[in-house]
Parts: sequence; structure tokens; C-alpha cells
Amino acid sequence: MRLLMATALALQTFAFAPAVSAAGGDSSPPKPTNTTKKCLFGRVYDEAAGRCVKPNKTNFSEEQLYQAVRELAYDGQFENAQNVLRVMDQDDDRVLTYWGFTYRKMGEAELANTYYQRAIETNPDNILARSYMGQGYVTEGKTELAIAQWREIKARGGEGTWAEASLREAIRTGLTYSY
Repeated sequence: MRLLMATALALQTFAFAPAVSAAGGDSSPPKPTNTTKKCLFGRVYDEAAGRCVKPNKTNFSEEQLYQAVRELAYDGQFENAQNVLRVMDQDDDRVLTYWGFTYRKMGEAELANTYYQRAIETNPDNILARSYMGQGYVTEGKTELAIAQWREIKARGGEGTWAEASLREAIRTGLTYSY
């Protein structure tokens, strides 16, 4: 029985991987860098300087900072991720999505939903924000709201993506992804 379940899970994982890649999203864990291995207090590792620096004291692009946020969040360093988010464009829907994600993981569901809603208002096609918000709704027992977000993801062309599949599974099982 365990073998069957493991095989089914593996097949599901492989079935979703191409869709995620085609959608431009990346569901694979970021590789740990010196930012998560060595840096404290929301600092990021600056290769040129050879040390950890405050994110507002670097010449990093928004994309590099976004990747640092993703890495820190994936590592469970939510407050450190927020320290990086503070220096980024607060009108960017991806930044708003990660504010929501970090607050949700810190147990601040209402604040998280405020950020997810702002991300969706900025970009109604932000299916990642919709998925994360829906997963939060599942955790809160608000299944109908989660289903509404799942339907929006599908209506916006997100069927088969990691965002859609993970929310669908969360609704079906009541279990959400740690990331």
C-alpha cells in the first residue's frame, strides 16, 4: 500500500513539473547560498564584497533581491525575508505575494490576506498569490473561499500549473504545502 501511494505521489509530482516550467514558475526549492548559510538579520551575501550586507546597501537588481527573498522564505527565515522585502518595490505584485506568504507562515492570516488581495488587485492574473491565499483559506477551514481562488486560477489559464495543482490537492486533502 505504501509503495502504491509513493508511486502515485511521484507520478503526480512528475506530471506537474512540465506545466510549472512552461508557466514560467519554479516549484523546485532554491539552492541554498551564503545568504541562507552565513547571513543574519535579513542581510544578503554580496559575492563582490565577500560578505553579508544590508539589502539596501547593494547594487542587486530587484530580481536578485526577489531570489534572496524566495531563498530565505523557503528556508523558513520569514522575518529575514521581510527585511529584504522592505527595500523592494512595494507596488510589485510578487513582493506583495511574498509579504502575504511570510505573514501567513508566521500565523498572521488576516494580514497575509490583505497582502494577497493587494497583489491580486495589482495583477489579477497572479495565480501564485491566489494559490497561497487559497491554501491559507484551507488552513482556516474556509473551503468555499479556497475553491473560489482555485476556479479563478483555472479561469486565468493556470490549469495544470503548480499553483493550481497544489491548491486543488490542498482542497481535496485539507493539507497544504509548507512552501
